Amino acid sequence: MVYKHGVSMILASIILSFGAVSVAQAGGPKELKKRVAVFVFQDKTDKRFRWWDGRSVGDGVADMLTTALVKSGKYIVLERQEIDRLLQEQDLGGSGIVTPESAAKIGKMLGVELAVMGAVTEFGHSKSEIGGAVKGLGLGVKSQSATVAVDVRLVNTSTGEILAAEAVRKSKSKKGLKIRTDEWRFASRNAFDQSLVGKASRDAVNSVVKLIDKHAPKVRWQGKVVLAKGGMVVINAGEAAGVKQGQRFVVYHPGEELIDPDTGLSLGSVETKVGVIEVVNNRIGNGKASQCNIISGDGFARGDIVRVK
Repeated sequence: MVYKHGVSMILASIILSFGAVSVAQAGGPKELKKRVAVFVFQDKTDKRFRWWDGRSVGDGVADMLTTALVKSGKYIVLERQEIDRLLQEQDLGGSGIVTPESAAKIGKMLGVELAVMGAVTEFGHSKSEIGGAVKGLGLGVKSQSATVAVDVRLVNTSTGEILAAEAVRKSKSKKGLKIRTDEWRFASRNAFDQSLVGKASRDAVNSVVKLIDKHAPKVRWQGKVVLAKGGMVVINAGEAAGVKQGQRFVVYHPGEELIDPDTGLSLGSVETKVGVIEVVNNRIGNGKASQCNIISGDGFARGDIVRVK
């Protein structure tokens, strides 16, 4: 009996130990938020339909995706104005078509890890009428459906590599004796949101968000040194990006970028380790930046790369 009791105590201790590990892992620090840039989607539809406020459907879907990513709280999403400004300055995407190469270039300049681009290929309603009879009377039972289809690409801005390319297609439908024939004309955002095409758009955007959630962990997080003066270093990531006080980072000085002569993709660069820094204030600029103390090393400079230790 004593032996059995001892074994039971040991098993209980093991179970409790595993339980403690699980709780510690679940309550561990959150992953640092990746920076994402959403480019305006190309409109490849027949252009019969517009967004509720008159914009192209490509602009509208990109804006809806940006909002969904912000609301998820998982990412730092770049403002559209900054993306458009750089596209104009660099004379990229002037034709309205953003390529993986130009998205990677602009994304790298903006300091984002992931660029999202694509095209809307279907957007609109279709109607059908089915003959039927109710109590001996011939009636046409109408049905209406809306379809939204998006081709999306996720680009690793550090390498220019396409992480994922997927076609998303969502439909919504309803049937009834009375179906509005002008439902694609929207007087307000609320009218659009409640429409079939609005709901199909939301489903398509949610699927793209899930695609980003799946592939974002494959991209390595990194920040940049904004200022290095004396024994202080300021980096462009703070509390808003998940940076914690006391967290340590390794800083590297980037060398010349290595470009594959066959594919044109970046192979990275020969980096030199500068040193290690520790966050002492993660709320600079409303949590957009952090002040750090130098733990080791010297020669820190603006533009140096910051990575998790």
